[in-house]
Parts: sequence; structure tokens; C-alpha cells
Amino acid sequence: MKASMMALAFAAFATTGIAHAADSAALNGAVSNVAQTQQNSVTPKTRAEVRHELALAEKDGELARLQSLYHGN
Repeated sequence: MKASMMALAFAAFATTGIAHAADSAALNGAVSNVAQTQQNSVTPKTRAEVRHELALAEKDGELARLQSLYHGN
């Protein structure tokens, strides 16, 4: 009886470990793909470009929406 319970517990833990390892591998692959995409598409912006984006965000209301969403404590 104890042996069968131990075997069942071992099988359950082994299966869970394999599933967890598969999820981690998929997650690591997805994270590396995102990082690679961001690394390839990131170019430095000038101050003028950043100020222009800020002015556009203020003009179309995006900045006010984000400030209301992420207000401090």
C-alpha cells in the first residue's frame, strides 16, 4: 500500500517537473524573441524627437489619460 502511494506520488512529481520545465523553456524562448526584437528596433532619439512626442501626447490627451491611470500614492 505504501509502495503504491509512493510510486504514485513520485509519478505525479515527475510529471509536474517535466511540465514546469517545458513551460519555462517556452517562456525563455518568448522572452528572448521579445528582447531580440526590441534590441533590433531601438534607435536613440534626439531631445527634439522626445519633446515632439511629448507634445503630441499632451495634445491628443494620451498623457492625461496615463497620468490618471498611474497616479502616485
